[in-house]
Amino acid sequence: MKKLFVSDVTLRAKTEELKKSVSFKEKLAICDAIVKTGVDAIELPTLSLSKEDAVVYRTIIQSVKNCQVRIPVGFTDESFTAATEMAKNAKNAVLQVIMPTSTVVMEYTYHLKAPKMLDKIASITKKASETGYAVEFVATDATRAEKGFVAQCAKTAVENGASEITVCDDAGISLPCEFSALVKEVIEAVPTAKVYVATSDKISLACACACIALSVGAQGVKTATDGDGMRPDKFADLIRTKGDDMGVESNLDCTAIHNTVSTITDNTEEVKSSKNDGETIDASATFTDIIEKIKALGYELSDEDNGKVYEEFRRVSERKGSIASRELDAIVASTAMQVPSTFHLVNYVVNSGNIITATASVTLEKDGEKLIGVSAGDGPVDAAFHAIEQIIGHHYELDDFQIQSITKGREAAASSLIRLIANGKLYSGNGVSTDIIGACIRAYVNALNKIVYEEN
Repeated sequence: MKKLFVSDVTLRAKTEELKKSVSFKEKLAICDAIVKTGVDAIELPTLSLSKEDAVVYRTIIQSVKNCQVRIPVGFTDESFTAATEMAKNAKNAVLQVIMPTSTVVMEYTYHLKAPKMLDKIASITKKASETGYAVEFVATDATRAEKGFVAQCAKTAVENGASEITVCDDAGISLPCEFSALVKEVIEAVPTAKVYVATSDKISLACACACIALSVGAQGVKTATDGDGMRPDKFADLIRTKGDDMGVESNLDCTAIHNTVSTITDNTEEVKSSKNDGETIDASATFTDIIEKIKALGYELSDEDNGKVYEEFRRVSERKGSIASRELDAIVASTAMQVPSTFHLVNYVVNSGNIITATASVTLEKDGEKLIGVSAGDGPVDAAFHAIEQIIGHHYELDDFQIQSITKGREAAASSLIRLIANGKLYSGNGVSTDIIGACIRAYVNALNKIVYEEN
């Protein structure tokens, strides 16, 4: 029987998603409960450089006695030093070199193309191996990488001291046959290394992908009680039922796992249910996290536009620490699908008051021709939108409409966000002006130009 290695990433997933909601005591309780389930390793989040987090992580590491602690070394010299200092507190530590392997994440997260990423993997892995600790290379977003590149990355890591490789399906897009082919390719490229898999359950195939990966030679799996990863209770039940047929076994305690999953899940749902529209997105959110947030808002963007949104999210969140969910909407509007303008705003005149019906006259320019629309409406903004619709001869459903001040004082500038629905797809536009009505009109025209561009 092949003994499976099982590593749990719950603490990382839970800390990243509910960072501000999970207390120090709760983190220790989660860690203790996971250790009792029989896992072979617990994986920590990427270490921040704050003194508060240093105390939290050191306490967690020192409390783990019966399994490994896996510590990410990060991407900078500072994070590497923090990780190696933390490793000294562990009874059995493994350093992790966690790097993206898909083109879109490499370029928009680290601004590196494939050759430079290979160089980075080589240098960090070599530096980690020289510390004397075991080193694991984790290929994130591997199922969206260019063909052959994940195997290249794995080979580079092993040549520079890594003894373990993990292949991740963060996007959750692989069928079992596709995932097994990728894992087999990696195993053949690094026959001396142990290869593990981290599967996603976004399309309910995490266990199936893990099973077929094990059948082609993978030696372990990653589980997560929280998030989109493979749940430990489902995997434990699978091994208990079909382990003999598969020729594999593990140290997992099914009873302890079910109790732990129930406790952690209840806690997570309680925290999530207490959130409202003021929910914030932490600066530590990954590329995959942001794509999920974008989809939750209703957008279906290209890889390029997803990358642009993530890059702008990182820039804004690094300055602010976190952003509100509605701010992500504005980022999508201002960065995604920026297209040549078909319609240009020339001028507008709006009449409104509490004793008259609001009317608006809007002049747009298209291909050098000035087009004028005049309409009444339920308020000045409604009248202006109707005037634009009169010009284009079409009505688009308004999904959302927001206005907020972006500067202070009487001369404050307003930012407007408009979301229009066309052919079942969402298009957002952003407009800024010291005149609120002007900001709304500019936002509408911005969204309209995106619709026209794609339709043509």
